[in-house]
Amino acid sequence: MKQAFKIAGALGLGAAMTAALPAWAQDGALQAAGGPAAATVNKGDTAWMMMSTVLVMTMIVPGLALFYGGLVRTKNMLSVLTQILAVASFAMIIWVIYGYTMAFGDGGNAFISGFGKLFLAGVTPDSTSATFTDGVVIPEYVFIAFQMTFAAITVSLVIGGLVERMKFAGLIVFALIWLTIVYFPIAHMVWAGNGLLFNWEPAALDFAGGTVVHINAGISALVGAIILGPRLGYKKDIMAPHSLVMTLIGTGLLWVGWFGFNAGSALEANGSAALAMINTFVATAAGVLFWMLTERMLGHKSSLLGACSGAIAGLVAVTPAAGNAGPFGAILLGAIAAIVCAFFVVSVKPKLNLDDSLDAFGIHGLGGIVGSIGTAFTMLPGLGGPGAADYALGPQLVTQVVAVVISVVWAAVGSGIAFTVAKATTGLRVSEEVEREGLDLGEHGERAYNY
Repeated sequence: MKQAFKIAGALGLGAAMTAALPAWAQDGALQAAGGPAAATVNKGDTAWMMMSTVLVMTMIVPGLALFYGGLVRTKNMLSVLTQILAVASFAMIIWVIYGYTMAFGDGGNAFISGFGKLFLAGVTPDSTSATFTDGVVIPEYVFIAFQMTFAAITVSLVIGGLVERMKFAGLIVFALIWLTIVYFPIAHMVWAGNGLLFNWEPAALDFAGGTVVHINAGISALVGAIILGPRLGYKKDIMAPHSLVMTLIGTGLLWVGWFGFNAGSALEANGSAALAMINTFVATAAGVLFWMLTERMLGHKSSLLGACSGAIAGLVAVTPAAGNAGPFGAILLGAIAAIVCAFFVVSVKPKLNLDDSLDAFGIHGLGGIVGSIGTAFTMLPGLGGPGAADYALGPQLVTQVVAVVISVVWAAVGSGIAFTVAKATTGLRVSEEVEREGLDLGEHGERAYNY
């Protein structure tokens, strides 16, 4: 990835910074000092990336499915499980048809790649993708599969703002359009070698998806919640989670899977992956504790729901900084994100007529913003970050803010279009009768529980 070294040089961060750059620029093998290096498929790195891909898959089914499913009412549990399973599967098929070539194909421009790899044309078991080590590559199929799980979980996260009232058909139409005009372009802009934000000076730092995944999904969920409107009985009926036990199980699966999400984004089994791994531990732990502490400071009891929410807030915030922070910086990010998200969810949201059902915006949107902007600070050597002694905080901070603004605007406009088209073609929202009866029976003809 020649482009990665070009940007690292411009940033003045040196070789120690290369692992902190956006992890998926596809510019071919790195150049050694004496000329092109012979590309070698590293079996250890390949095995690690295959494992990381499977770990990210566990984040979706069963992790996210159980996390979200436990938070809804009994009559809607099965609908959430079905929506996540179906929309993630749909995203995977779209990814191999045209998503991969739009995001990481050859050529293209600052917003999308070319269509030369439509239907994965030209990809074979011998095709390779570059890593951050000179001459070391991994099979392209592994890279494609790893990125496929990112697309699948991002669109699944949006469901958190839409549950208990959105038609299944409307969700599928939304997913098709949203992936095409929102997710694939943003992934390209941030992570591809010729992407807009990857080529910014200095380059935007997003190690594993603060902008691409969490801001993207959180803002889109917010737009969807506004367009759909609140659930029937919102702020009048009791809408407590039906199974916090399932939500805790989902939280644990998400935390475990997140090691593949973050540490896997190093693309190698190396020190950068180890840094991302420990940061994923400590930022999440800080999120758990500081969300519960914030609940107490706001006059509430420290709750299991709060602890689970804090874990996710910490995971979200450390995602863009996983390889761009020392452990102490990761702890600060997790703590700050938990405080900000908890304050919004506990104190601000109840005053609004905003039914972001499972706090997709309140946790992923706000946590992603905190983490993406905060990454500029966690790079500081004084906080144990990997920035060089002459690391320039000001320019990097400006770039991070620009990346956040672009992601917010792009996701808001694109999701608005996707939801509008889905509404025009499917009606988007279930009938009042189905909503009262529950989407399990009304949409799928089944119950999650037979008692």
